[in-house]
Amino acid sequence: MTQSSDLLIVGGGLNGPALALATANAGFRVTIIDALPRAARMSDAFDGRGYALSVSSQRLLKGIGIWPAVAPHAQPILDVKITDGKPGEAPAPFMLEFDHAEIDEGPMGYMVEDRFLRRAFLDALNGHERITQVEGHVADQEVDAHGARVTLMDGRVLSGAVIVGCDGRASGTAKRAKIGRTGWGYGQTALVCAIAHKKPHHGCAHQYFLPSGPLAILPLPNNQSSIVWTEKDSVAADIQSFSDEEYLEVLRPRFGDFLGPISLAGKRFTYPLNITLANSFYAPRVALVGDAAHGMHPIAGQGLNAGLKDVGALAEVLTAARRRGEDIGREDVLARYQQWRRFDVASMALMTDSFNKLFSNDNPILRTVRDIGMGVVNSLPNVRREAIREAAGVNGDVPKLLRGQPL
Repeated sequence: MTQSSDLLIVGGGLNGPALALATANAGFRVTIIDALPRAARMSDAFDGRGYALSVSSQRLLKGIGIWPAVAPHAQPILDVKITDGKPGEAPAPFMLEFDHAEIDEGPMGYMVEDRFLRRAFLDALNGHERITQVEGHVADQEVDAHGARVTLMDGRVLSGAVIVGCDGRASGTAKRAKIGRTGWGYGQTALVCAIAHKKPHHGCAHQYFLPSGPLAILPLPNNQSSIVWTEKDSVAADIQSFSDEEYLEVLRPRFGDFLGPISLAGKRFTYPLNITLANSFYAPRVALVGDAAHGMHPIAGQGLNAGLKDVGALAEVLTAARRRGEDIGREDVLARYQQWRRFDVASMALMTDSFNKLFSNDNPILRTVRDIGMGVVNSLPNVRREAIREAAGVNGDVPKLLRGQPL
């Protein structure tokens, strides 16, 4: 079978469907290929993460038509509190606090669980006349002056103008295009779960910097919070092997009692942490988006937001090129996408890497310096406001879809 499309998107996680909808709404014919069957991707057990969506990401989701399905499951983030400390001890006296009232855009963002985002995307893909969904493993890809082809393990050949890799940090699309990567592991693992608690969180997200790594407590609807708890690899493996009650016994001194008694509200997951940057975001008739282009530490909660910025930028570049009558797979067209996104991504990756190194330790001198630094920033309203706007994704050269504008 040969399927002719403008875009061949490899990867059906979150960025792939977002790009499919953004470009299909702009008139492109799109084929999206994923190795996993739909039933597996719809399962509650597929992924336990929650995502902190920035204001600009929420605008993109609204622009591509899935926010109405996501909104009932979204928790507005109204406040963020950042502190330093040790398990079982009171936080350091200096705190960095961000309040949504300091910016004009409303909430700083929204917390949404992966399962609700994924289902909304899959439902939207099913109903779109310009999107074809294919299940299968990619065996090979090739490009020439006239187009691109993807061959699946079962022999099917799909053709298009551009192949877009949305297939994660170990991107097969990047490897087949001979795009190298630069990165390293942190020796850390994220323990992820949802926690139910007695007291309301009032839409406040907490980030505690502990010697082993950050602990994020992120508000979800219905008196629940998403936990992203960083530990050294060996310690995390031991904790994950514990029973649920033993797991909670280790978590409670880190979590504290400010939300009252806590209990698990679902399955527990682990994710190894590393940084990995593609040496190029494009090759002839190939573009990389999301984790296929850049994977970073979750310390700032910007992973998916960075991927959705890629989606908005690539969709805008391709749409503008087609309106000018250009071949959308030309290298100079795809180079515009890289030029737009690479500096922003590199800056964010460097920031998260530096923050993790600065805060994931118990050096008393560094603790003093970072605590005083947080106190100084907290006392400067203009600096604090700019930091909020940066986290909300509304600063800088933001793609149209992330500004709430159509392509």
